[in-house]
Amino acid sequence: MDKMKIREVIVVEGKDDTKRINMAVNADTLETRGSAISDEVLEQIEDLYDKRGIIVFTDPDFSGEKIRKIITEAVPGVKHAFLNKRDAVPDHKGSLGVEHASPDAIREALQNLYTEEPDAKPLISREDLIVAGLTSGKDAKEYRRRLGEYLRIGYTNGKQLYKRLNLFQISPEEFKEALEYIKNEDNY
Repeated sequence: MDKMKIREVIVVEGKDDTKRINMAVNADTLETRGSAISDEVLEQIEDLYDKRGIIVFTDPDFSGEKIRKIITEAVPGVKHAFLNKRDAVPDHKGSLGVEHASPDAIREALQNLYTEEPDAKPLISREDLIVAGLTSGKDAKEYRRRLGEYLRIGYTNGKQLYKRLNLFQISPEEFKEALEYIKNEDNY
């Protein structure tokens, strides 16, 4: 079986992520070497974005989200691939990471890319999130986790959920479908 070829450059955190990505797909990567991204690396990302496009594929943890935010602010319009936390758990001790994901999980994340639309009109309101029980209540955190997994947009807190749903232009139909799925206990 031929490996899927990715045109864009995939931004990852380290060399172990690069190794794992290359087990799953044929792609070039750029490593940030941690969450303290240098100006030089940001300039490389900007240059590569203009020439080939960029996919940000960081770990599903605090540091990964920090890197994602820094890159997005510096280079609006990059694509994002999200790995579910359950797919990034190490076999032994260690932290969550792309380097622990299976090739299938990596390919699935790369087939479900999002591009932020920073100036787009919000499609989901804060009221929608409140009514859905995603911002407060005993199940809100779990519902947000499930929603992030289902929509493949990563986990967020209540405040960030509104921003992420609208940045990635999740439609009301997609949102409704996701809510029906996550609130059906048979799915978990």
